Amino acid sequence: MLDPRTLYNINTDVIGDPAIKGLPLLVSLTGFMDAGHVVSQVSEELIEVLEHETVAEFDADQLMDYRGRRPKMTFVEDHLTDYQPHRLELHRVYDGLGEPFLLLTGVEPDLQWERFASAVIGLVEDLDVPLITLINSIPMPVPHTRPIGVTLHGNRSDLIDGMNAWRPTVEIQASIGHVLELRLIEAGHDVVGHVIHVPHYLSEAEYPPAAVAGLEYLGATARLVLPTDRLRETGRDVERQIARQVGNSAEVQSVVASLEKRYDEYADGAARRSLLVKENSELASADELGAAVEAYLASPQAEEESTLLWDTEFLGTTAIDYGGHDESADDASSGPEDPGSHDDEGPAGPGPRSVA
Repeated sequence: MLDPRTLYNINTDVIGDPAIKGLPLLVSLTGFMDAGHVVSQVSEELIEVLEHETVAEFDADQLMDYRGRRPKMTFVEDHLTDYQPHRLELHRVYDGLGEPFLLLTGVEPDLQWERFASAVIGLVEDLDVPLITLINSIPMPVPHTRPIGVTLHGNRSDLIDGMNAWRPTVEIQASIGHVLELRLIEAGHDVVGHVIHVPHYLSEAEYPPAAVAGLEYLGATARLVLPTDRLRETGRDVERQIARQVGNSAEVQSVVASLEKRYDEYADGAARRSLLVKENSELASADELGAAVEAYLASPQAEEESTLLWDTEFLGTTAIDYGGHDESADDASSGPEDPGSHDDEGPAGPGPRSVA
């Protein structure tokens, strides 16, 4: 393996500050699944709202497959402008109370995963990082009318125990986040991963309430005050539009009611958020929950529900206005983006996918 340290350039002014050491690290990398565009929204909110400075910048030319995931640029009348190269950066960020933390954000590398993981581990050790938290999101057979759930994983049992009732053993397609978690734990570091549960029929849309939940879980784990006000406001607008459009279709109302009933059969209705329980208030076993979720996702009913919901006005023929987000509006006007164009996980369409 080539020297991992040659994968990035350091900001010497920041790295020389003694206060840079001992800060928690949040990892928010796009490119893998990202149901509801949760990771994208989380990264954007942290960078746009909070004060930050670059600590290190990774060499995209060594890590990215430009032909597989082409950067964007703009053609204006008779010339090209606004080239947007892939970026992968480590920042020092200050939360709502001025507390500093580290944020690794950008596009998931296509190449040299092990070398990249070694580079991150080197930075973690140089900067005495006490805790690494990661975020991802997946589609789940849950209704949008219920609290957003989460699955936690890693090696900090004090932060994870009691949060997860669904504890399956499944083979999954790896992301760089998974590899980072594995290698960091092998190197003796504390890691907590967060998988946000997004209603499967909204997984291809930008769903702000799920991003709010992600920021809340990250903040609770790392003891940070992270911004959610803008996403909450946008989320309220989106939920009102969804409610109106669901109300216009008896078929969609029936599907959502079915999902609500199924959800309520496992949730105790208390402030447990994502804990699933049986009717006697005992936690269901991993086999019971895993079998129930997998059986649902494989069922004709799940396929019919996903197709029906996708074909409704708020998921198919008419785009939701997300509060003036130009890129979303542009993408919506030209049809839904193919989420499988670069990601091998799951089909491109709205049908149910296996969860991991």
